[in-house]
Amino acid sequence: MTATIDPFHAISISRVAHRMSAAGEPVIHMEFGQPSTGAPPRAIARAHEVLDTDGMGYWESVALKARIARHYQETYGVDIGPEQVILTCGASPAFVLALSCAFAPGARIALARPGYVAYRNTLKALHMVPVEIGCGEAERFQLTAAAVAALQSSPDGLIIASPANPTGTIIEDGEFAAIVTVCQRRGIRIISDEIYHGLSYVAPARSALEFDRHAFVVNSFSKYFSMAGWRLGWLVVPAEQIDAARARMGNLFLTPPSLAQHAGLIAFDERNVLEAHVDTYRANRALLLEALSAMGLRRIAPPDGAFYIWADIGHLTDDSLAFCERLLRETAVATAPGIDFDPANGSRFMRFSFAVSTDRVLEACRRLAPWFSEVGRR
Repeated sequence: MTATIDPFHAISISRVAHRMSAAGEPVIHMEFGQPSTGAPPRAIARAHEVLDTDGMGYWESVALKARIARHYQETYGVDIGPEQVILTCGASPAFVLALSCAFAPGARIALARPGYVAYRNTLKALHMVPVEIGCGEAERFQLTAAAVAALQSSPDGLIIASPANPTGTIIEDGEFAAIVTVCQRRGIRIISDEIYHGLSYVAPARSALEFDRHAFVVNSFSKYFSMAGWRLGWLVVPAEQIDAARARMGNLFLTPPSLAQHAGLIAFDERNVLEAHVDTYRANRALLLEALSAMGLRRIAPPDGAFYIWADIGHLTDDSLAFCERLLRETAVATAPGIDFDPANGSRFMRFSFAVSTDRVLEACRRLAPWFSEVGRR
Protein backbone atom coordinates (compact mmCIF):
# COMPACT_ATOMS: atom_id res chain seq x y z
CA MET A 1 0.00 0.00 0.00
CA THR A 2 1.32 3.44 -0.86
CA ALA A 3 1.61 6.11 1.81
CA THR A 4 -0.88 8.95 2.13
CA ILE A 5 0.95 12.28 2.06
CA ASP A 6 -0.62 15.49 3.33
CA PRO A 7 -0.56 18.53 1.05
CA PHE A 8 1.86 21.40 1.65
CA HIS A 9 -0.70 24.19 1.97
CA ALA A 10 1.83 27.01 1.65
CA ILE A 11 2.42 25.80 -1.92
CA SER A 12 -1.28 26.23 -2.72
CA ILE A 13 -1.13 29.72 -1.19
CA SER A 14 1.88 30.44 -3.38
CA ARG A 15 0.08 29.26 -6.52
CA VAL A 16 -2.71 31.76 -5.85
CA ALA A 17 -0.10 34.44 -5.15
CA HIS A 18 1.65 33.81 -8.46
CA ARG A 19 -1.65 33.92 -10.35
CA MET A 20 -2.32 37.27 -8.72
CA SER A 21 1.15 38.47 -9.70
CA ALA A 22 0.56 37.37 -13.30
CA ALA A 23 -2.65 39.42 -13.26
CA GLY A 24 -0.68 42.50 -12.26
CA GLU A 25 -1.20 42.56 -8.49
CA PRO A 26 1.87 43.59 -6.44
CA VAL A 27 2.19 40.46 -4.31
CA ILE A 28 4.72 40.30 -1.47
CA HIS A 29 5.91 36.73 -0.97
CA MET A 30 6.34 35.90 2.73
CA GLU A 31 5.05 32.32 2.44
CA PHE A 32 8.39 30.56 1.86
CA GLY A 33 11.81 30.67 3.49
CA GLN A 34 13.48 31.73 0.28
CA PRO A 35 16.18 34.40 0.47
CA SER A 36 15.62 37.32 -1.87
CA THR A 37 19.31 38.19 -1.89
CA GLY A 38 20.70 35.70 -4.43
CA ALA A 39 24.04 33.92 -4.56
CA PRO A 40 27.25 35.90 -3.87
CA PRO A 41 28.44 37.73 -7.02
CA ARG A 42 31.76 35.88 -7.16
CA ALA A 43 29.92 32.54 -7.08
CA ILE A 44 27.75 33.67 -9.99
CA ALA A 45 30.84 34.83 -11.89
CA ARG A 46 32.43 31.42 -11.37
CA ALA A 47 29.28 29.77 -12.74
CA HIS A 48 29.49 31.89 -15.90
CA GLU A 49 33.12 30.91 -16.31
CA VAL A 50 32.31 27.21 -15.92
CA LEU A 51 29.45 27.42 -18.41
CA ASP A 52 31.86 28.80 -21.00
CA THR A 53 34.70 26.32 -20.41
CA ASP A 54 33.37 23.05 -18.96
CA GLY A 55 30.99 20.56 -20.59
CA MET A 56 30.22 19.26 -17.09
CA GLY A 57 28.68 15.89 -16.25
CA TYR A 58 28.21 13.65 -13.24
CA TRP A 59 30.73 14.90 -10.73
CA GLU A 60 31.57 15.21 -7.04
CA SER A 61 33.76 18.12 -6.08
CA VAL A 62 36.56 16.81 -3.89
CA ALA A 63 37.52 20.38 -3.10
CA LEU A 64 33.99 21.23 -1.91
CA LYS A 65 33.82 18.16 0.31
CA ALA A 66 37.15 19.11 1.87
CA ARG A 67 35.99 22.71 2.37
CA ILE A 68 32.82 21.55 4.12
CA ALA A 69 34.85 19.25 6.37
CA ARG A 70 37.15 22.18 7.26
CA HIS A 71 34.03 24.25 8.07
CA TYR A 72 33.10 21.83 10.86
CA GLN A 73 36.53 22.16 12.44
CA GLU A 74 36.61 25.96 12.11
CA THR A 75 33.02 26.59 13.23
CA TYR A 76 32.28 23.82 15.73
CA GLY A 77 35.69 22.38 16.65
CA VAL A 78 34.66 18.99 15.24
CA ASP A 79 36.99 16.94 13.05
CA ILE A 80 35.32 14.98 10.25
CA GLY A 81 36.82 13.45 7.13
CA PRO A 82 35.83 14.73 3.67
CA GLU A 83 34.66 11.19 2.90
CA GLN A 84 31.93 11.66 5.52
CA VAL A 85 30.44 14.49 3.44
CA ILE A 86 27.88 13.35 0.87
CA LEU A 87 27.00 16.11 -1.59
CA THR A 88 23.29 16.16 -2.40
CA CYS A 89 20.67 17.98 -4.50
CA GLY A 90 19.64 20.14 -1.55
CA ALA A 91 18.65 19.27 2.01
CA SER A 92 15.59 17.20 1.07
CA PRO A 93 17.55 14.35 -0.58
CA ALA A 94 20.05 14.54 2.28
CA PHE A 95 17.18 13.92 4.68
CA VAL A 96 15.97 10.95 2.61
CA LEU A 97 19.52 9.53 2.58
CA ALA A 98 19.87 9.87 6.34
CA LEU A 99 16.52 8.23 7.07
CA SER A 100 17.07 5.37 4.65
CA CYS A 101 20.60 4.70 5.95
CA ALA A 102 19.68 4.72 9.60
CA PHE A 103 16.20 3.19 9.70
CA ALA A 104 14.01 0.54 8.11
CA PRO A 105 10.32 0.85 7.16
CA GLY A 106 8.22 0.80 10.31
CA ALA A 107 10.79 2.72 12.36
CA ARG A 108 9.36 5.23 14.82
CA ILE A 109 10.93 8.68 14.48
CA ALA A 110 10.21 11.43 17.01
CA LEU A 111 10.06 15.09 16.04
CA ALA A 112 8.85 18.39 17.42
CA ARG A 113 5.39 19.73 16.69
CA PRO A 114 5.30 22.42 15.30
CA GLY A 115 7.91 21.37 12.79
CA TYR A 116 8.71 21.44 9.11
CA VAL A 117 5.90 19.80 7.16
CA ALA A 118 8.24 17.69 5.00
CA TYR A 119 9.66 15.84 8.03
CA ARG A 120 6.31 14.25 8.75
CA ASN A 121 5.47 13.58 5.11
CA THR A 122 8.90 12.21 4.16
CA LEU A 123 8.68 9.78 7.07
CA LYS A 124 5.29 8.65 5.82
CA ALA A 125 6.56 8.29 2.24
CA LEU A 126 9.36 6.04 3.51
CA HIS A 127 6.80 4.01 5.50
CA MET A 128 8.16 5.20 8.84
CA VAL A 129 6.04 6.38 11.74
CA PRO A 130 6.18 10.02 12.91
CA VAL A 131 6.04 10.36 16.70
CA GLU A 132 5.18 13.99 17.27
CA ILE A 133 6.17 15.71 20.50
CA GLY A 134 3.94 18.70 21.21
CA CYS A 135 6.07 21.75 22.02
CA GLY A 136 4.20 24.80 23.19
CA GLU A 137 4.89 28.25 24.53
CA ALA A 138 6.19 26.88 27.84
CA GLU A 139 8.92 24.96 25.96
CA ARG A 140 9.66 27.85 23.57
CA PHE A 141 8.15 25.61 20.86
CA GLN A 142 11.27 23.42 20.99
CA LEU A 143 12.29 19.93 22.03
CA THR A 144 13.44 19.38 25.60
CA ALA A 145 15.30 16.52 27.21
CA ALA A 146 12.37 16.04 29.59
CA ALA A 147 9.94 15.61 26.70
CA VAL A 148 12.18 13.02 25.00
CA ALA A 149 12.70 11.19 28.30
CA ALA A 150 8.94 11.16 28.90
CA LEU A 151 8.18 9.16 25.75
CA GLN A 152 6.72 5.87 26.96
CA SER A 153 8.58 3.71 24.48
CA SER A 154 11.85 4.75 22.92
CA PRO A 155 11.58 5.80 19.28
CA ASP A 156 14.24 4.62 16.87
CA GLY A 157 15.24 8.14 15.92
CA LEU A 158 14.85 11.82 16.75
CA ILE A 159 14.85 14.77 14.35
CA ILE A 160 16.37 17.91 15.83
CA ALA A 161 16.10 21.32 14.16
CA SER A 162 17.84 24.30 15.75
CA PRO A 163 17.13 26.96 14.51
CA ALA A 164 13.74 25.47 13.77
CA ASN A 165 11.18 25.93 11.05
CA PRO A 166 8.53 27.42 11.54
CA THR A 167 9.52 29.06 14.81
CA GLY A 168 13.16 30.10 14.49
CA THR A 169 13.84 28.88 18.04
CA ILE A 170 17.32 27.67 19.01
CA ILE A 171 17.95 24.95 21.58
CA GLU A 172 20.18 26.25 24.36
CA ASP A 173 23.55 24.54 24.81
CA GLY A 174 22.79 22.77 28.07
CA GLU A 175 19.43 21.55 26.81
CA PHE A 176 20.98 20.26 23.60
CA ALA A 177 23.56 18.29 25.56
CA ALA A 178 20.83 16.90 27.80
CA ILE A 179 18.73 15.80 24.80
CA VAL A 180 21.72 13.95 23.36
CA THR A 181 22.37 12.27 26.71
CA VAL A 182 18.78 11.01 26.85
CA CYS A 183 19.05 9.73 23.28
CA GLN A 184 22.29 7.92 23.96
CA ARG A 185 20.87 6.32 27.09
CA ARG A 186 17.76 5.14 25.25
CA GLY A 187 19.46 4.11 22.00
CA ILE A 188 17.82 6.83 19.88
CA ARG A 189 19.64 7.84 16.67
CA ILE A 190 19.78 11.60 15.98
CA ILE A 191 19.23 13.34 12.66
CA SER A 192 20.00 17.05 12.99
CA ASP A 193 18.68 19.49 10.40
CA GLU A 194 21.13 22.40 10.49
CA ILE A 195 19.98 24.17 7.33
CA TYR A 196 19.48 27.48 9.18
CA HIS A 197 22.91 27.55 10.80
CA GLY A 198 24.55 30.90 10.24
CA LEU A 199 21.19 32.65 10.62
CA SER A 200 21.25 33.40 14.36
CA TYR A 201 20.34 36.61 16.16
CA VAL A 202 21.19 35.45 19.69
CA ALA A 203 23.89 32.90 20.54
CA PRO A 204 25.28 30.82 17.64
CA ALA A 205 23.55 27.50 17.03
CA ARG A 206 25.40 24.34 18.05
CA SER A 207 25.92 21.35 15.79
CA ALA A 208 24.75 17.93 16.96
CA LEU A 209 28.24 16.68 16.08
CA GLU A 210 29.61 18.63 19.04
CA PHE A 211 27.65 16.30 21.32
CA ASP A 212 27.25 13.10 19.29
CA ARG A 213 29.74 11.95 16.65
CA HIS A 214 27.24 9.33 15.44
CA ALA A 215 24.56 11.85 14.49
CA PHE A 216 23.53 12.44 10.90
CA VAL A 217 23.70 16.13 9.99
CA VAL A 218 21.76 17.71 7.12
CA ASN A 219 22.67 21.10 5.65
CA SER A 220 22.25 23.07 2.45
CA PHE A 221 23.31 26.09 0.43
CA SER A 222 19.68 27.24 0.23
CA LYS A 223 19.39 29.48 3.29
CA TYR A 224 22.56 31.11 4.69
CA PHE A 225 24.33 30.89 1.31
CA SER A 226 21.24 32.27 -0.47
CA MET A 227 21.39 29.61 -3.22
CA ALA A 228 17.97 27.93 -3.00
CA GLY A 229 17.55 27.48 -6.74
CA TRP A 230 20.98 25.92 -7.20
CA ARG A 231 19.83 22.69 -5.47
CA LEU A 232 22.96 21.91 -3.50
CA GLY A 233 23.24 20.48 -0.01
CA TRP A 234 25.14 17.92 1.98
CA LEU A 235 24.83 15.16 4.54
CA VAL A 236 27.48 14.40 7.16
CA VAL A 237 27.32 10.69 7.93
CA PRO A 238 28.98 8.67 10.69
CA ALA A 239 32.08 6.85 9.45
CA GLU A 240 30.35 3.48 9.63
CA GLN A 241 27.58 4.71 7.31
CA ILE A 242 29.72 6.11 4.47
CA ASP A 243 29.31 3.14 2.14
CA ALA A 244 25.55 2.90 2.73
CA ALA A 245 25.08 6.62 2.09
CA ARG A 246 27.21 6.64 -1.06
CA ALA A 247 25.30 3.66 -2.45
CA ARG A 248 21.98 5.38 -1.89
CA MET A 249 23.18 8.69 -3.31
CA GLY A 250 24.52 7.00 -6.44
CA ASN A 251 21.39 4.96 -7.09
CA LEU A 252 18.72 7.46 -6.10
CA PHE A 253 20.19 10.81 -7.12
CA LEU A 254 23.58 10.26 -8.87
CA THR A 255 25.24 13.62 -8.10
CA PRO A 256 24.15 17.19 -7.41
CA PRO A 257 24.43 19.71 -10.27
CA SER A 258 28.05 20.27 -11.31
CA LEU A 259 27.49 23.98 -11.87
CA ALA A 260 26.16 24.42 -8.34
CA GLN A 261 29.19 22.66 -6.87
CA HIS A 262 31.59 25.03 -8.64
CA ALA A 263 29.61 28.05 -7.41
CA GLY A 264 29.18 26.61 -3.91
CA LEU A 265 32.92 26.29 -3.39
CA ILE A 266 33.33 30.01 -4.04
CA ALA A 267 30.27 30.94 -1.96
CA PHE A 268 31.71 29.25 1.11
CA ASP A 269 34.33 31.95 1.50
CA GLU A 270 32.17 34.96 0.63
CA ARG A 271 31.46 35.64 4.30
CA ASN A 272 31.35 39.42 4.03
CA VAL A 273 28.53 39.19 1.48
CA LEU A 274 26.69 36.49 3.42
CA GLU A 275 26.94 38.28 6.76
CA ALA A 276 25.52 41.40 5.10
CA HIS A 277 22.50 39.27 4.19
CA VAL A 278 22.17 38.26 7.84
CA ASP A 279 22.26 41.93 8.81
CA THR A 280 19.32 42.49 6.44
CA TYR A 281 17.35 39.65 8.01
CA ARG A 282 18.16 40.98 11.47
CA ALA A 283 16.75 44.39 10.53
CA ASN A 284 13.68 42.76 8.95
CA ARG A 285 13.12 40.70 12.10
CA ALA A 286 13.14 43.79 14.32
CA LEU A 287 10.79 45.70 12.01
CA LEU A 288 8.30 42.85 11.74
CA LEU A 289 8.30 42.04 15.46
CA GLU A 290 7.49 45.65 16.32
CA ALA A 291 4.83 45.95 13.63
CA LEU A 292 3.08 42.68 14.48
CA SER A 293 2.96 43.59 18.16
CA ALA A 294 1.26 46.87 17.24
CA MET A 295 -1.26 44.85 15.19
CA GLY A 296 -2.15 42.76 18.24
CA LEU A 297 -0.03 39.69 17.40
CA ARG A 298 1.97 39.51 20.61
CA ARG A 299 2.12 35.76 21.29
CA ILE A 300 5.08 34.92 19.09
CA ALA A 301 7.67 32.14 19.32
CA PRO A 302 11.15 33.55 20.04
CA PRO A 303 12.69 33.98 16.55
CA ASP A 304 16.25 33.27 17.70
CA GLY A 305 17.35 32.34 14.19
CA ALA A 306 16.24 31.40 10.66
CA PHE A 307 13.90 34.01 9.11
CA TYR A 308 10.45 33.17 10.41
CA ILE A 309 7.92 34.50 12.87
CA TRP A 310 5.42 31.97 14.26
CA ALA A 311 2.46 33.96 15.49
CA ASP A 312 -0.61 32.92 17.49
CA ILE A 313 -3.77 34.17 15.73
CA GLY A 314 -6.19 32.14 17.85
CA HIS A 315 -7.96 35.31 18.97
CA LEU A 316 -8.82 35.99 15.33
CA THR A 317 -9.51 32.59 13.75
CA ASP A 318 -9.62 28.83 14.18
CA ASP A 319 -8.92 28.23 10.47
CA SER A 320 -5.43 29.43 9.58
CA LEU A 321 -5.65 28.24 5.97
CA ALA A 322 -8.80 30.25 5.22
CA PHE A 323 -7.32 33.16 7.17
CA CYS A 324 -4.10 33.21 5.12
CA GLU A 325 -6.02 32.82 1.86
CA ARG A 326 -8.22 35.78 2.73
CA LEU A 327 -5.24 37.82 3.87
CA LEU A 328 -3.56 37.18 0.50
CA ARG A 329 -6.59 38.11 -1.59
CA GLU A 330 -7.28 41.30 0.37
CA THR A 331 -3.73 42.60 0.94
CA ALA A 332 -1.60 40.77 -1.67
CA VAL A 333 0.70 39.54 1.12
CA ALA A 334 1.34 35.79 1.00
CA THR A 335 1.98 33.94 4.27
CA ALA A 336 1.98 30.32 5.44
CA PRO A 337 -0.88 28.72 7.42
CA GLY A 338 0.03 27.03 10.66
CA ILE A 339 -1.67 23.73 9.80
CA ASP A 340 1.30 22.84 7.59
CA PHE A 341 3.55 22.73 10.61
CA ASP A 342 1.22 21.61 13.38
CA PRO A 343 -1.74 19.40 12.46
CA ALA A 344 -2.98 19.52 16.06
CA ASN A 345 -2.87 23.22 16.95
CA GLY A 346 -1.79 24.93 13.74
CA SER A 347 -5.28 26.13 12.90
CA ARG A 348 -4.61 29.08 15.23
CA PHE A 349 -1.10 29.95 14.05
CA MET A 350 0.52 31.47 10.97
CA ARG A 351 4.10 31.90 9.78
CA PHE A 352 5.66 35.02 8.29
CA SER A 353 8.98 34.79 6.43
CA PHE A 354 11.20 37.87 6.62
CA ALA A 355 13.68 36.57 4.02
CA VAL A 356 12.45 39.26 1.60
CA SER A 357 14.08 42.65 1.16
CA THR A 358 13.61 45.31 3.84
CA ASP A 359 11.53 47.51 1.57
CA ARG A 360 9.16 44.55 1.04
CA VAL A 361 8.86 44.07 4.81
CA LEU A 362 8.02 47.75 5.26
CA GLU A 363 5.41 47.62 2.50
CA ALA A 364 3.92 44.42 3.92
CA CYS A 365 3.58 46.07 7.33
CA ARG A 366 1.90 49.08 5.71
CA ARG A 367 -0.71 46.79 4.12
CA LEU A 368 -1.16 44.47 7.08
CA ALA A 369 -1.71 47.07 9.81
CA PRO A 370 -5.16 48.31 8.67
CA TRP A 371 -6.21 44.79 7.69
CA PHE A 372 -5.48 43.32 11.13
CA SER A 373 -7.11 46.33 12.76
CA GLU A 374 -10.30 45.68 10.81
CA VAL A 375 -10.24 41.94 11.48
CA GLY A 376 -9.68 42.61 15.17
CA ARG A 377 -12.73 44.88 15.33
CA ARG A 378 -14.87 42.15 13.76
